[in-house]
Amino acid sequence: MKKFKFYLTSMAIAAIFAACSDDDDNNSTPDNPNGEVRDEIIASQDDPDLDPEALFGDVTGNVTLSADTEWNLTGALEVKENATLTIEPGTVIRAAAGGTDVYIAIEQGAKIDAQGTATEPILITSAAANPRSGDWGGLMLAGYAPINTGDTAETEVAGITYGGNDAADNSGKINYLILEYTGARIGGEQEFNGLTLYGVGNGTSVKNIVINNGDDDGIEWFGGTVNVENALVINAKDDWFDWTEGWNGEGTNFYGLRRVGFNDVTEDPRGIEADNNSNNNDASPRSNPTITNLTLHHQSTITMADMIKIRRGSSVTINNGLVAIVAAEGEDAGEASDFIDLTDGSGPASSMTEINVSAIGDIDATDIKNEVGATINVTPGNTGTDKSIFDWATQWVGELPNLME
Repeated sequence: MKKFKFYLTSMAIAAIFAACSDDDDNNSTPDNPNGEVRDEIIASQDDPDLDPEALFGDVTGNVTLSADTEWNLTGALEVKENATLTIEPGTVIRAAAGGTDVYIAIEQGAKIDAQGTATEPILITSAAANPRSGDWGGLMLAGYAPINTGDTAETEVAGITYGGNDAADNSGKINYLILEYTGARIGGEQEFNGLTLYGVGNGTSVKNIVINNGDDDGIEWFGGTVNVENALVINAKDDWFDWTEGWNGEGTNFYGLRRVGFNDVTEDPRGIEADNNSNNNDASPRSNPTITNLTLHHQSTITMADMIKIRRGSSVTINNGLVAIVAAEGEDAGEASDFIDLTDGSGPASSMTEINVSAIGDIDATDIKNEVGATINVTPGNTGTDKSIFDWATQWVGELPNLME
């Protein structure tokens, strides 16, 4: 009898320890819902930390996100030096909503190979049932190309180093990529953009990219020399295209649109906001990109701050620009405080600026602030960017309005 009691007692104690052990193994967090013990380093394709249900961590090897798997981004995915993140055509990545630490960063010396196709683009979007702008961070690339704030700098979010002296630096390839509901904010001055290019070199290829419903800027350049081709920004709360710190690349076929009904904006939303350096307007290298084919279409009823704002020492050459404030049928038109403004309290634009643009709709084509004597030609007949370039994306972001009828 005593032996039987001892046996039962032993079983009870074992059960208690087993229960405690189960509790200890339940390490689930919002980032890691399955609760596995992780070292948060993804060293290879077979690494158990490469978890489709909880994608986050430091990528230190070559890793592929396949299209036959739905990936759930639950934290920061940071691709480290000498590693490559490959994303197959047709891949869908859903980012957990509500956190400022949910983003993808390609660090210096790392690469991204995200080459979708027109029929199978790559989609990175919010996981929320009712998604909205700012649900998650965005995509960041950091390279070794020159900037004008020092030899190197740190990103305003995530604290990643960028900048250097390699104008031809290569951070990889992006093609046919859609980013949605980006722009999580950390305080008033720290926020993610849809796509942020920090000191990215012209060995990097960025083509056919769509930023849809972002909480801050669509695309922002911090220095660098990277060229961007075929870029569509829809319903960014702040600026559609923004650069600073000495960007010297080429932009081809840029299209910015604020749709009718999208009235949730920042206090100074702009089509283009361009800086060189607010502390030293003549800092070198000077921001001086060339934009060929540009459409900026304001369709909402809200007031834009400026359609084009060049300031703080930045220069730019814009060829075949088209700026439109054209409402949807039956809707009231919005307005812009300024059509083109080259002035600013922290310094005006560079006098080397050259802008060739047409203005259509409810816009005052004479509303130009140009105290530096830059070359601005407002002429009829410009066509801007051919919207059919983005036909591949209409399944996800809808048809673009026709301005040329």
